[in-house]
Amino acid sequence: MWKERLARRVGPAAIMESANPFIGARTFVAAMVAPPTGAFLLPGPVKMHPRVLEAMAVPAMNHRGPEFKEALAEIRTLTQYAFGTRGPVAVLSGSGTAGLEAAVSGLLRKDDRVLNLVNGKFSERFHELCQVFSTPTALTFDWGTAVDPAAVAAALDSHEYRAVTLCWNETSTGLTNPIAEVGKVVKDRDALFLVDGITAVGGLENRREAWGVDALVVGSQKCLAAPAGLSAVALSNRAYDSLHSETSFYVNLKAHIDAMAREDTPFTPAVPLFLAFREALRLLKEEGLEHRIARTRTLAEAARAGVAALGLELFPDRRFASNTVTAIRYPPGIDDSKFRKVLRADHRTILAGGQAHLKGKIFRIGHMGICSIEDLQEGFRAIEATLAAMGHRVKAGAAVEAMSGRV
Repeated sequence: MWKERLARRVGPAAIMESANPFIGARTFVAAMVAPPTGAFLLPGPVKMHPRVLEAMAVPAMNHRGPEFKEALAEIRTLTQYAFGTRGPVAVLSGSGTAGLEAAVSGLLRKDDRVLNLVNGKFSERFHELCQVFSTPTALTFDWGTAVDPAAVAAALDSHEYRAVTLCWNETSTGLTNPIAEVGKVVKDRDALFLVDGITAVGGLENRREAWGVDALVVGSQKCLAAPAGLSAVALSNRAYDSLHSETSFYVNLKAHIDAMAREDTPFTPAVPLFLAFREALRLLKEEGLEHRIARTRTLAEAARAGVAALGLELFPDRRFASNTVTAIRYPPGIDDSKFRKVLRADHRTILAGGQAHLKGKIFRIGHMGICSIEDLQEGFRAIEATLAAMGHRVKAGAAVEAMSGRV
């Protein structure tokens, strides 16, 4: 049955007979998961390489056996590479929020005062998480505007705080906060600096140690282009020395870090996801971290050129526009739900809408991980055609033409 379905999708010539049934199954999985045409441009999860998909299509493995220990040793080294560190790291079976919870619950206590820098949906979630484990205060900024380091300094000078949290790349608004400047302010006042890097690590320039970041979290399904369901955390040495186990069990960060150093996990891991994560990290290492960051920047510049060519506007302050996700204001008269429905049905192109009070006002394009310029151009062709069909005046081919000069 699977061969007939695969033949209808990719053609009979793509099917190769093999004595190994797993090879045929892997071919089937890879072909059926990815759409044959169109563009998958969510700001996470993102498109995955066939090698990553294939890594999950393996027989059951003993997670306490030598094969998985070998995999964990490689994953640990590659995770350090992705973070740009030689220090303590952990990989958890749980999405990016699990990684944030592990960092907060392991480093803070209920009486600890924490300053949460909030300027979007995900920094707001960071604040909500801190309410469970600490005593936080939100320092808020308008969505689409960057965190102001001077305001952070004034807040830290007016009260004593144990820690400061920052969402480095605020995916909800397509904005990258000035982490270096904020980090200096926090470091000068000797507070812990906890950073949500879920859509930043592996896509944006990372100088974690120079910026004084004590805990940095990434999600597997973003810039690293692995399946959703894992998170990774990197700690400074002083943060590791400050870990406690009073308010966490499954996401006990010290337990996860210490176990990984022994090529083990404290609980049963999501083995197929770990194997896929390893393959995605191998691809990152093969490309080179700096090259991927530079390529992601080039894609972002191309996307912004395409936006301008269509007569559209970015949502955030352009000076802080993200290189991993672009947030775009809808022109007058364009209905969000209809726009994205037509994109999906007629062009096989998938984008994200706005969140919270921005729902219906913006749409968002992800260009991180293994996204290519061809993916982006295909997406912009679809956006252009859909906008034109809905009454927005555009010059045919303008977006792709503007993008071509950027690559």
